[in-house]
Amino acid sequence: MDKNQGKTGGVKGYFPKSHVHVMGFSTLLCFSFGYLWYVFSGTSSKVSDTTSSNTQDFHNIKQSRMIYTKPQILKPPRCDVLMMTPWFAPIVWEGTYNSEILNEQFRQRNVTVGLTVFAIKKYVVFLKTFLETAETYFMVGHRVNYYIFTDRPEEVPKVALKEGRNVVVLQVQNYPRWQEISMRRMEMLSYFSQQRFINEVSYLVCVDVDMRFNDQVGVEILSDLFGTLHPGFYTAERRSFTYEHRPASQAYVPSDEGDFYYAGGFFGGTVTEVYKLTKKCHEAIMVDKANGIEAIWQEESHLNKYFLYHKPTKILSPEYLWDDNLGTPEILKKRRFLAVPKNHAAIRNK
Repeated sequence: MDKNQGKTGGVKGYFPKSHVHVMGFSTLLCFSFGYLWYVFSGTSSKVSDTTSSNTQDFHNIKQSRMIYTKPQILKPPRCDVLMMTPWFAPIVWEGTYNSEILNEQFRQRNVTVGLTVFAIKKYVVFLKTFLETAETYFMVGHRVNYYIFTDRPEEVPKVALKEGRNVVVLQVQNYPRWQEISMRRMEMLSYFSQQRFINEVSYLVCVDVDMRFNDQVGVEILSDLFGTLHPGFYTAERRSFTYEHRPASQAYVPSDEGDFYYAGGFFGGTVTEVYKLTKKCHEAIMVDKANGIEAIWQEESHLNKYFLYHKPTKILSPEYLWDDNLGTPEILKKRRFLAVPKNHAAIRNK
């Protein structure tokens, strides 16, 4: 018998081994296709049912009809200011956005915003004006948690709040020096972002308490990570920025680097991004402390170092942090968040 002859019954059972292999493979392939057809025919009906259900849900969503002026590609809304950074982060100025469109988008996402302030020692006196003006101008129509860090919880004023808005008092210790209090903000924001805020809000807005809202501050500011142009430096050259220039400090920025100078009194983003920022800044502050150095502008210096190497995804114009002692330049169409006149010597360290 030929060495390739099969052993399954004489000439009629004769097949080359290669043919046997092919036939076996073909049989297995047919069986596999049959099985897969069976599985997927059943699954496809389920997918079809799910898709149909999702489609039905989509069609049941009530779409709000909106009427607004069509954007013009060749007619930018502002030609007197920079509206976009080199890394494609928008800079928010009055006239560059439509608040109705943005409000509708954020309502559909069911967003809650956390607003944090530190009212330590005598700074608690600013809370009443801060909260009352926030209720008038801050995130109108959206849910808000006011997180108040204070060493004097009994002195937090009672302010009438709209539906969906709450005051949450977080008791913290104070420190002898106002600079220490200022730097410790990063530590406390980092801790509570991880332990609490992540479970309660979508975004955090971190601001100074010795301020008052003077015009609308809404969802146009929200982004993964945002900072605010300092009102004293938004037109300044890089060489004039008061970065920390001592290499011994963790906040050190070389003299030939830097995009903008950001204010420490207004920044924020998603809870996750704010946690990353505040944790990094706090760790850097502690390294400096261990080395016997304090950055020139405390946590603001570390914030500027962080924003240099972790670019914000949105930047707020000086409309969002202004001091009327600086006058009212023509480019400033709104003064949304204003410094309250005060005697610093009478407030700090008291």
